[in-house]
Amino acid sequence: MAQLPVEKMRELERRFGEIEARMSAGPPADVYVKLASEYSELQPVVGKIREYQKAQAEATDLEAMLADKSVDREMRDLAEIELPDVKDRLDALGKDIQILLLPKDAADEKSAILEIRAGTGGSEAALFAGDLFRMYERFAAAHNWKVEVLSASEGDAGGFKEIIATISGRGVFSRLKFESGVHRVQRVPETEASGRIHTSAATVAVLPEAEEIDIEIRAEDIRIDTMRSSGAGGQHVNTTDSAVRITHLPTGIVVTSSEKSQHQNRAKAMQVLRARLYDAERQRSDSERSAERKSQVGSGDRSERIRTYNFPQGRVTDHRINLTLYKLDRMMMGEIDEVVDALLSDYQAGQLAQLGEQQL
Repeated sequence: MAQLPVEKMRELERRFGEIEARMSAGPPADVYVKLASEYSELQPVVGKIREYQKAQAEATDLEAMLADKSVDREMRDLAEIELPDVKDRLDALGKDIQILLLPKDAADEKSAILEIRAGTGGSEAALFAGDLFRMYERFAAAHNWKVEVLSASEGDAGGFKEIIATISGRGVFSRLKFESGVHRVQRVPETEASGRIHTSAATVAVLPEAEEIDIEIRAEDIRIDTMRSSGAGGQHVNTTDSAVRITHLPTGIVVTSSEKSQHQNRAKAMQVLRARLYDAERQRSDSERSAERKSQVGSGDRSERIRTYNFPQGRVTDHRINLTLYKLDRMMMGEIDEVVDALLSDYQAGQLAQLGEQQL
């Protein structure tokens, strides 16, 4: 385990105490909100630091008791039994503190934009894209996050050729950011008379939702076109030019939205464009920081196959961390926390190993 940064821990404790004092003094409302936000960020790590210090004092007392021959033999025997447990607790708390002190991804606390596109496999790929969307929708509901569909193109036999949605809530991106990549499915399609297993795929992209302060889009850098949009199956044709297509000229990124309201379409398209530009900037920064790139789960490449869903065997395999779970039905119902936690743990382990190398 890498050495704990004692000075950093003391500074965090000092700052936490200062915030507590300022909050109890009754500052103006806007100042109080800022202090409360910093307080909630510091509270978990300071809590662990205090637990660590308490366990450290306990270990010191037990070691002193063992070394003091004037202490009753029975008491020393008891100290000898208790000391290993206290040391194990110290190791666990130390690791928790290291993880809490790891550099934070500035986008982790943000909401996210989820994009799912059917890949190889025709109608079956579109059906699988629909299954994936419902999986994430259920996962979001379990975490009390709000899902809003921005645009969708339905498949010929159901599902989606493409669907884009926002998932709003605190920390959404931190939980879903490792879902980006190619998801592969192996199953017998309902239309397959011979019972032959087909393999198809869908691509998932999870982008941190960007605010206007995160990314500036100049009016002269975009071209906005309006188009006539139609309802499902070509019926109930909307005769107004309500669909909006925005082209970002410097990058060539094109975003469309075709709901009924042109005003809403423009706002939604700008929301997606801002997220894609912000994500492109983040990817560029990540690739420049090659050392950090090595510690990421997978390469971050959206064309990388990251997970296989095998329906005949009820098996899900995440290829980046060689994790296989035989609970496909539960995962498709949105119970993906086990995989999400495993990916996050693997990422944190990589960061801790990197930190240890830097300290050598």
